[in-house]
Amino acid sequence: YQFPPMNPLWHGLLGFVIGVLGFVSIAGNGMVVYIFTTTKTLKTPSNILVVNLAFSDFCMMLVMSPPMVVNCYYETWVFGPLACQLYACAGSLFGCASIWSMTMIAFDRYNVIVKGIAGKPMTINGALLRVLGIWAFSLSWTIAPLFGWGRYVPEGNMTACGTDYFDKTWANRSYILFYSIACYYTPLFLIIYSYFFIIQAVAAHEKAMREQAKKMNVASLRSSDQANTSAECKLAKVALMTISLWFMAWTPYLVINYAGIFETMTISPLVTIWGSVFAKANAV
Repeated sequence: YQFPPMNPLWHGLLGFVIGVLGFVSIAGNGMVVYIFTTTKTLKTPSNILVVNLAFSDFCMMLVMSPPMVVNCYYETWVFGPLACQLYACAGSLFGCASIWSMTMIAFDRYNVIVKGIAGKPMTINGALLRVLGIWAFSLSWTIAPLFGWGRYVPEGNMTACGTDYFDKTWANRSYILFYSIACYYTPLFLIIYSYFFIIQAVAAHEKAMREQAKKMNVASLRSSDQANTSAECKLAKVALMTISLWFMAWTPYLVINYAGIFETMTISPLVTIWGSVFAKANAV
């Protein structure tokens, strides 16, 4: 309340952007879930993790996009305090589930590419166990504020709800710090670790192929259909791209939360918009 009301144009723009992101995400992720669950050949252990990621993003926008569009129309939170708690909890849950799904996908790539034949292949049960673990872990973190550790409140622009980064009590600060370690830094470190070794393994393989070709006096060892990088490496590139986008998407929220609890910068209602926009764009 120390700031003047936001220009209504921002609310209109935000509502429109979130509406479009919601539509694209629900349609896109819904399609992925539908195709993967109805096509027999796609029901592989690795793809269970992919489906879980798409499902998490699908649910996130299904739950979060429509209320936010309505709130942008009214320029404030209109659903009452309980809905605010549940909205923030859902956003937090699906966000955390998405990043840990990404981490498990990275580990799966690491297992297949780096360990190769020595690696123990993931089974359907193994993949389902991982999915269960992801949801249980995410849920344990995101329901904590409902029981008094940390808390959920409307954000500065009053059209969405999230963690309270203005409450300076130790309980609240510790929640944000520990939560960021569990659902931001740890997955980031694990993903970077996996991809560092994946890229190393692919580079070493390419080098060996080139040297072998030199010895045999041929331009390349690969036949034309192998000239394209193998499916595994392509998948690794796709995943690496997705992960870069993931961290672009969630870093604004981290910055806003840290700026709030450590008082490093003035957070205006307009600044808080970027957290929601970037995080929801991630679902697309």
